[in-house]
Amino acid sequence: MLMPGAPGRFVMSSKTKNLERLALSLSNWLNWVAGAALVAMLCLVVADIIAARLFKWPIPGGIEMVGFLGVIVVAFSIAQTQVVRGHIDVEVLVTRFSDTVQKAIACVVYSFGMLLFALIAWRSYDFARRLQATGEVSMTQEIPFYPFVYCIAFSCVSVLLVLLVQLLREMTRA
Repeated sequence: MLMPGAPGRFVMSSKTKNLERLALSLSNWLNWVAGAALVAMLCLVVADIIAARLFKWPIPGGIEMVGFLGVIVVAFSIAQTQVVRGHIDVEVLVTRFSDTVQKAIACVVYSFGMLLFALIAWRSYDFARRLQATGEVSMTQEIPFYPFVYCIAFSCVSVLLVLLVQLLREMTRA
């Protein structure tokens, strides 16, 4: 939003700041859940190895549970990685352009990222609903798949919010 009395100076509105706070707190919370899932994975793998070696009795469905926890780790850490810009950026060519062109390229990239994550969220949600309706479960522990697919959809929405905030920030950058 253009601030009156300050030519060429842009500031973020209070609604945008609230959206930014929401996106940052949500991505931070999801990152903590991802960290807890990673610790749980580690403990489960260690316990499974110890049980298999010492007692000749591995944890039933341990591999399944590690896989489900892996879904949580990966899905819930994407938003925070985007917040800290931890994804790979190829800036060799872009940095040679003017600030206006760099800003336009960033806006296009953020827009395509939002489109991609909106599509993934929508399709994941739709797939989770179908899994829930059919009652599909894992082989050993019979854990339902659909909650984890809903988690993927939810995490994509959080990434979408982060990208939206970054797009708005880029658009309001002086």
